[in-house]
Amino acid sequence: MLQRLKAEGVADKELSALLRRERLVPVAHGTTYEELEKVSLLLASRAGLSTAEETMSEVATKIAELVAA
Repeated sequence: MLQRLKAEGVADKELSALLRRERLVPVAHGTTYEELEKVSLLLASRAGLSTAEETMSEVATKIAELVAA
């Protein structure tokens, strides 16, 4: 995804609209928020989940809880 963001240039307005709806939860997998910050400050500034800090099962459970709410 990080390569696609750079190459395709996802507009900050589009990303902002998705984040505003509270339905987009960034999940850092195989990368860090520091690397994500280099590509998108907007996305990196958003609270999200990281598989470096939690297991995939824990991440999935948290996402399920957010979707159910």
